[in-house]
Amino acid sequence: MASICRISFCLILTLVPCHIVWAAQQQAVFEEVEGQPLGANVKRLINALNYLGSPLSKPLTQKLRSACEQRDSKTIQQLLDSEVLCIVSLNPEVRTKVARGPAQANLQQGGFTPFIIKIINHSTVTRQLQISSPQAGPVYSGAALNSLKRQAQTELNRNQNINSKKDRFLEVEMFQASPMTVKLSGLEVEYAIALIYGHESGKREATLGFDVGAGTQDIGFRGEVPVLFHVQPAVPVKLSIKDYDGQPSAARLEFRDPQGRVYPLQAKRLAPDFFFQPQIYRQDGDTVLLPSGVLDLEFSRGPEYQRLTKKVTVSKDAPKTIEIQLKRWVNPRKFGFYSGDHHIHAAGCAHYDNPTKGVTPRDMFNQVKGEGLNVGCVLTWGPCFEAQRQFFGSTADRVSEPLTLLKYDLEISGFGSAALGHVCLLNLQNQTYPGTLGTTRGWPSWTVPVMRWCQEQGGVTGFPHSALRVNPPQAAQRLIQNLDQNQSQTLNSAEAAKGLLPKPFTDIDNDKNAELNVQELTIALEQAADELPNLAVPEMNGGGAMEICVSTAEGVCDFVSAMDTERIPEWNTWYHILNCGYPLKVSGETDFPCMSSRRVGQGRVYVQLGEIDEIDFSQWCLGIKQGRSYVSDGFAHALNFQVNGQSPGFEDVALQVPTTVEINATVSFAPETPKAVAYGLLNPPEGRRAQGDTRILHAPRNSDYVTGGQRLVEIVCNGEVVAKKSVPADGQIHQLKFTVPVTQSSWIALRQFPQLHTNPVNVIVKERPIRASRESALWCAESIKLLWKNRHQKIAAHERGEAEQTYQRAIRTYLQRAEEAAEIN
Repeated sequence: MASICRISFCLILTLVPCHIVWAAQQQAVFEEVEGQPLGANVKRLINALNYLGSPLSKPLTQKLRSACEQRDSKTIQQLLDSEVLCIVSLNPEVRTKVARGPAQANLQQGGFTPFIIKIINHSTVTRQLQISSPQAGPVYSGAALNSLKRQAQTELNRNQNINSKKDRFLEVEMFQASPMTVKLSGLEVEYAIALIYGHESGKREATLGFDVGAGTQDIGFRGEVPVLFHVQPAVPVKLSIKDYDGQPSAARLEFRDPQGRVYPLQAKRLAPDFFFQPQIYRQDGDTVLLPSGVLDLEFSRGPEYQRLTKKVTVSKDAPKTIEIQLKRWVNPRKFGFYSGDHHIHAAGCAHYDNPTKGVTPRDMFNQVKGEGLNVGCVLTWGPCFEAQRQFFGSTADRVSEPLTLLKYDLEISGFGSAALGHVCLLNLQNQTYPGTLGTTRGWPSWTVPVMRWCQEQGGVTGFPHSALRVNPPQAAQRLIQNLDQNQSQTLNSAEAAKGLLPKPFTDIDNDKNAELNVQELTIALEQAADELPNLAVPEMNGGGAMEICVSTAEGVCDFVSAMDTERIPEWNTWYHILNCGYPLKVSGETDFPCMSSRRVGQGRVYVQLGEIDEIDFSQWCLGIKQGRSYVSDGFAHALNFQVNGQSPGFEDVALQVPTTVEINATVSFAPETPKAVAYGLLNPPEGRRAQGDTRILHAPRNSDYVTGGQRLVEIVCNGEVVAKKSVPADGQIHQLKFTVPVTQSSWIALRQFPQLHTNPVNVIVKERPIRASRESALWCAESIKLLWKNRHQKIAAHERGEAEQTYQRAIRTYLQRAEEAAEIN
């Protein structure tokens, strides 16, 4: 009899509308099923709806619980089926068809609404039920898979809106978390919950489809059903955002429902909100559209501020203003420091809706101010050059405020010298290189000429994402190939003396046979890659600071970037160049969103400007050039660092004879720090060499924080640690004193690995130049040689002759400084 009913039901479905079928053939949907398992399913359904904040009415709930206790499957269905949005039927061949149920299709704009789905399972399969809709999916496009892989956000790449469809107003998913189940039970009848999100308000028709895997949809579109939704408008909630001092401000905001979903929904975000961030940024007086209900709000304004939370109730019947009072745990401005991120992109990183055009200065300004930065440098580069160059100006953009500046400049990447290293050009007065007619064509194919051009107009130059990485097996093979004169596939001490080993010969010679083989060299290089400083020569075949040793020797490079790529290879290059006596400075960046995709200012530089009421961008850049600064992730600060009373970037300390120097420092560390490789609080599988990296998510994504703990503050002289003290991460100001012996002209800096580094103070003994390490000079020379070997053919033929002369001149300079260092030491 049941099979006859099912056949008649299917036939009627093809002839009359769903609501008539429900009214005229209501008995046909009441399937024979045992009452105990169905009752258990419905009890879980009731609990899940309560958890989701959409409970059934109390009378209906009481009746359902009674029917469940009595194991009355027919009454359960009679009571619950009036609440069903869709009926999904699976025939014995596992073909899926769908009919519209009687429940009202009311949605809340900007929020997920739970709907009950009835499943009639004649196949008894236990697969996962899936829901889909052509009206669902992201509204953006342009997310590069490789970029998202680095940040473990590949889900953002699915079903991108590559055809720019305007009809993506829905988002659908099955609620399969506890107490519900991921898969069907196989019971003849069970109930599930679909969560449906409406992005637009008003009446909207959408098509819902269901299946249990590829090939299970029924023929003739019977696996989908049209539904007319009535979408109630979201509530425009006004924001009152006050800074720590009571002044109107901006903030980073993250709204989540009790299930952890983020609002506004990331899949539906376009500028000014970015889909690859869970947070949004708003200023005082702005609004945000939110669904009715109770939400958890987390708010802050960058790493210098406390991370605070509160519950907010949103109701269409009671328009609400959310009061947000920001609180700092540290204020570098009190010490004369002004923060900045000198490497931000507004387009071209495959993270925006239209990556070759990008977003506006106002959109980027909200990000910069919302993260508490004083300066944001938005760099136009190759893929977006034509569209974004319209925002360039010789001064800060007009959206700027006295203490928050936005300046458009250039990264030479994606055109010009990119094959020899990317370059950041700051404080440009003119972004059109001579002869290029305002295009990306005709730029130099190596870095020195373009850096010289920048400096000639008063600009400041440096290399971004500067980590030069070591490949130990390849480096070991290279040492054998370059030094093995007798073709023994090993190196004796005489052969090894003609090259640069990562460690002393006897330390590498594990078997003590007076020969170094590939395995021993590889082990030594692996060990060296985790040490700072180290003498492992990098591959010189990437895209970062490859030509830095050449351009620094030519006097056209002002800084090396840090705080976004791996810390050891970042700082190692810098240490070696400093050891050769060059005044190279360090600056902080994110390369947002290409490297650090979650927020601007994850790496930053703090420039000493003194007591001011308005930032002058040129003076801020000059502070980077002079090294009157420290770099940090914002959770660690060196608010004062002086050697014999001198701060970095001001005067050198002059000594007539070797003696000791007095060091005073003021440091502070956040009482709460994200638990991640980027902050040194997770150990990456790659080892210590990967600490500090924001480019790749080296561990499973989490939002955990570490409270308290100790931070090791180290004094570094010529790259070596000469003093250290442990300081609590408690948000307090700590005064430190050190006494350090200085035997020769040296550079001295403070660091806390991997979060913090000051620029150095030079201590000059007997007016002699800094020549701290013969090995450092050889490392620089070897790096240049390898770079020329790997990349010289990337330099345009008409420029290659001048480039070769410059490279050879730099090599000779480093070799000369190696000899001078050997004489001193």
